[in-house]
Parts: sequence; structure tokens; C-alpha cells
Amino acid sequence: QVQLVESGGGLVQAGGSLRLSCAASGRTFSSNGMGWFRQAPGKEREFVAAINWTGGSIYYAYSVKGRFTISRDNAKNTVYLQMNSLKSEDTAVYYCAARGRPATTPSRFLYDYDYWGQGTQVTVSS
Repeated sequence: QVQLVESGGGLVQAGGSLRLSCAASGRTFSSNGMGWFRQAPGKEREFVAAINWTGGSIYYAYSVKGRFTISRDNAKNTVYLQMNSLKSEDTAVYYCAARGRPATTPSRFLYDYDYWGQGTQVTVSS
């Protein structure tokens, strides 16, 4: 059974930092792209960042570029999201996702991901 488990969310003041982790179990994703998405109350789930299997190709949403960094450790089957200079508009539930099939490029699209975590809440107070 494949599981993605996010951790590291919490309450932080504007300007602060958090580091999210997503640990995968049940299969290896070392050949698969992974991504982070978020969903704020009353809004649709949106793309945040994605990384290909080598870590050599990365995409970011415009709203987080320069503030967030996605990375992965294939030996640990884990992907990370370092979030700096947090803003109140970053408040959301953050979801980790993994693609079921190998691909050379990352994806910004929800439909390309086959596995999802349960989400972790990030709240930024202003």
C-alpha cells in the first residue's frame, strides 16, 4: 500500500520559515516526479512546486518562486519544501503528490499525479 505522509506544517508569523517533508512508503519513487500543491479555504487546489526524478528539473508557481525551494532525497524516498519569507496568503493545506509513471520533466498539473498525501496545515499569521 502506497502512502505519502507530510509533516512540518504549523503556525508561523509572516516572514518566517517552515520546512515540509513528505515521506513515501510502499514503493520507491526514485524514478518519478513529485510535487507540492496547496488548497486554501474556499479555493481550488493549486500547484506550488514540482521536481523530476533526478532533481535536475524544477518548476515553481510564480507566487512562490524565489521564496520556496523543493528538493528530494531518493535514498530516503522523501521530498521537501523549504518555505521562506512566508506571507499570509501562503496559508493553506499543503499536499505532497507523486507520479505513478517515470517522466523526465516535472508537472504542474494535478491530473498527472497518482498518489497524494493527506495534507499538512500551514498557517501564516500577519
